[in-house]
Amino acid sequence: MSDQEPRRLRALAAIAVGQLRHIGPKRTAALASMGLESVFDLLTLYPRRYIDRTRRVDLSDLRVGDEAAVFAEVTASSSRRTRQGKSLVDVSIVDGGETMKVAFFNQPWRAAQLTPGVQAVFFGKVSEFRGTRQMTNPVVDVIVGATGEDRDASRVGGVVALYPASGKAGVTSWEMGGFVEESLKRAGPLLDPLPAPLRHDHSLIDRTAAYWGIHLPRDLADVAPARRRLVFDEFLRLQLLLALRRRRLEETAAGVRHPFDEHDLDVSPGSLAGADSSLVRRFLSAHRFALTGAQRRVLSEIGRDMSSTLPMHRLLQGDVGSGKTVVALATLLMAIDGGRQGAFMAPTEVLAEQHVAALRADLAGLRVRDDAVLGGDREVVVQLLTGRVKGRERQAVLSALGTGGVDIVVGTHALLTDDVRFRALGAVVIDEQHRFGVQQRALLRDKGREHSLEALDPDLLVMTATPIPRTAAMVVFGDLDRSVLDELPAGRRGIVTSWACTPLEVQGAWRKVRDEVAAGRRAYVICPLVEESERVEATSAVAERTRLATHELRGLSVGLLHGQMKSAQKDEVMAQFRTGEIQVLVATVVIEVGVDVAQASVIVIEDAWRFGLAQLHQLRGRVGRGDAPSHCYLLGEAPNDEARQRLEALVESDDGFALAEVDLDLRGEGTLLGARQRGRSDLRLASLRRDEALLNEAREVALELVAGDALAHNVEMVDELRLFVDDEEAQFLFRS
Repeated sequence: MSDQEPRRLRALAAIAVGQLRHIGPKRTAALASMGLESVFDLLTLYPRRYIDRTRRVDLSDLRVGDEAAVFAEVTASSSRRTRQGKSLVDVSIVDGGETMKVAFFNQPWRAAQLTPGVQAVFFGKVSEFRGTRQMTNPVVDVIVGATGEDRDASRVGGVVALYPASGKAGVTSWEMGGFVEESLKRAGPLLDPLPAPLRHDHSLIDRTAAYWGIHLPRDLADVAPARRRLVFDEFLRLQLLLALRRRRLEETAAGVRHPFDEHDLDVSPGSLAGADSSLVRRFLSAHRFALTGAQRRVLSEIGRDMSSTLPMHRLLQGDVGSGKTVVALATLLMAIDGGRQGAFMAPTEVLAEQHVAALRADLAGLRVRDDAVLGGDREVVVQLLTGRVKGRERQAVLSALGTGGVDIVVGTHALLTDDVRFRALGAVVIDEQHRFGVQQRALLRDKGREHSLEALDPDLLVMTATPIPRTAAMVVFGDLDRSVLDELPAGRRGIVTSWACTPLEVQGAWRKVRDEVAAGRRAYVICPLVEESERVEATSAVAERTRLATHELRGLSVGLLHGQMKSAQKDEVMAQFRTGEIQVLVATVVIEVGVDVAQASVIVIEDAWRFGLAQLHQLRGRVGRGDAPSHCYLLGEAPNDEARQRLEALVESDDGFALAEVDLDLRGEGTLLGARQRGRSDLRLASLRRDEALLNEAREVALELVAGDALAHNVEMVDELRLFVDDEEAQFLFRS
């Protein structure tokens, strides 16, 4: 291939960085430590910001108190020790004939970095020292080294791209720009898999222009169209992979058709339901609460899925207390109605054990046909299978699963082991989906075919009580249909949330705890740590339990629950809390998900700023489950603006979906996208907050390409997609 032939991204991924000039073994190792091993890696390391030298801030315009980015040249540099023994590097910089001092404390290496002749961007606040303007410990991006080598210095007169640098690896932004520039020049024109008509319809420039525009813009106007094209590419690749995965699952599926009558959902507590009625109808008519409109809508969507021969792949999002468990149970009963079994997977043993107790209580008296027992019917059987279930007890559960004697099995990761085999697995519910990866989801799906005598794919419902924005759901769960429970059941009380900052407000929080306990209710106190730590100043659950029991809550029964306790101890503590033997439970985030005690009406979260917004919302949801008004108190001052915004948002709103949008704004999408498979298909430039419209466009294009034959005939696009998945995934997606 000549340099003038358009190159595929795969070709760039095959060129090691060591093949570029000025990158020897030492630099190769340094770049590898930053995850940069190929020319493709360099070209997808995008600038974090730009300095427009044509519209620079002159030193002469700066005033004390201004915060600015200054592009200047070092004229002098010296280092010494202060009287207090600190290292001090004094640097003089010049720009347009104006000079300024820059001081670096405890950064002795700056003397070697900032030698005369170096050009750099200094970003910081202008202060005054002995009547002279100066910056102290500014952020520095070296643009031109002392010798001016490794990069075309003539470009520095216009727009300068600043790259993520690594002090630890010893790679500067200037060097990185040089490596990227050489990569672009030597790569030549890049093959564009998007047909010209498609680019025209979506206002996209060609790929070669996009990479040059993002890395080496002639002016800032070049950046926006370049970014638009590259963001579209990231979204399109991801949506194509998700659409292909969905299509392949459908093509290779051997699903189960479950009986479903939508009229079974139109019942209220106390309605008549005979022995020949469906399990779903009998369950709902005996349940203490009527379905909300949202629950009925979602169960209708699920029922239509389950009555099809295509296996259901559905995500259920619901805020804290929206009634997801009822929907999950009705889903499992649809499978049992068809003579099959259900599996319920939870992230922790505590939650799995709680689900078993709740399911057994909800299903008490509900009977199913079974010709293997005397009389021809029996009660619905719910069993637990976790790491704690061992020996004969485990073997009995496994045997009953294989013969069909267990209708619903509830477990943790233990459900994924090879010795778990079903007679006929019809439906799988995964609780708290964000705690499991794509591979584990696929493993459970495969149980139906590989670990079941029936050898058919089960219907799959994955649930999360952590609301995430629609854009994130499209990226993380794009291969799943999505249902949303956006309505709380009747009788659910709102939770009054207060941020207790002052000593007087904190005293008020403890007074409320005592008042609620005196009224016969319960309280939670949440601490961020189990044991005291010398490195982290945060309230320890163990120490706080002792302190509260002898001070603010003296005379009350104060218990302790944390993740390091043995399962039997946790069970005993929770049982005592439910009965009221323990009135106040001091706990860590082990109670974050699923713990349900209706008598708990107040929760105090200590050092609240240490928790994420979604986690705080989950913790708050442990109260408000009974008839009494409930309260949540957030303790501790916020050490920074981001923490303050987080706590204020929680005080102002109890809408999990609204809080998810705030969380996305505050933290970005990194945490949300962590639920997706990692690899080259990560979003490096795209932002779910800024680029929602482009995400929708890319999704529409992806669905059109996969639904028709367009993708099959686009060899370049298929080859590019292979670059972004591992061999096993490629074999599954592209075998046809």
